[in-house]
Amino acid sequence: MQHLYLPQIIFNMRYCFFTLLVCLAALTVSAQQTQVIKKKGYTLTFINYDAALDTVEQQRLINTFFTVYPELAKTYNHKTLKEVKMVIDTTYKGVAETDNGKVTISSAWLHKRPEDIDVVTHEVMHIVQDYGESVGPGWLTEGIADYARYKFGLNNPAAKWSLPDFKPTQNYDNAYRITARFLVWIEEKVKPGLVKDLNNQLRKHAYNDDSWKKATGKTVDELWKEYAANPTI
Repeated sequence: MQHLYLPQIIFNMRYCFFTLLVCLAALTVSAQQTQVIKKKGYTLTFINYDAALDTVEQQRLINTFFTVYPELAKTYNHKTLKEVKMVIDTTYKGVAETDNGKVTISSAWLHKRPEDIDVVTHEVMHIVQDYGESVGPGWLTEGIADYARYKFGLNNPAAKWSLPDFKPTQNYDNAYRITARFLVWIEEKVKPGLVKDLNNQLRKHAYNDDSWKKATGKTVDELWKEYAANPTI
């Protein structure tokens, strides 16, 4: 019988632990798939950590980027980033987020809602917005991003994504789709081009509470009151 002394046992344990770490790292690397696609003057680095995500779904996300992003750039900010990273993350607990030119999308969400490819549209609009840190109200930032999804989205009906019906309990600063619907109403009934104007002001750090009145002759509260009286779009 072979007898192992304590130092040798410790060495063997350390070796096994190191081997386990190497194996885990190898599994992580093998699960990561990276594509670098260049098209229409833009470069997308697409990183997928979910080996179970359908390749067709991945291609739909990539196609959405190259269809929508150039249009958003042309409409709202032709100086936007030319290189963008998109990461399909198995550990991310939300739906999606954008930071410094990087879009992170939850793979769990894509499995649950595979038709929601326009999550890309909303998130890359944040790249185009490029307002910087703590500039302008968050509700307007998210409202404009959902307005862009409404106008430029490719698959909203199939994803069962739409602007909500008006309710008296709502307010313009509820953000996202509620604010987006308000912006659609203003564009149609009051001031065409307002969203582009507000977007430019926010990016130039020139937005303030008077921006609405300067553009339309009415405060945002007055506009909301008119909208609430006749919210049809």
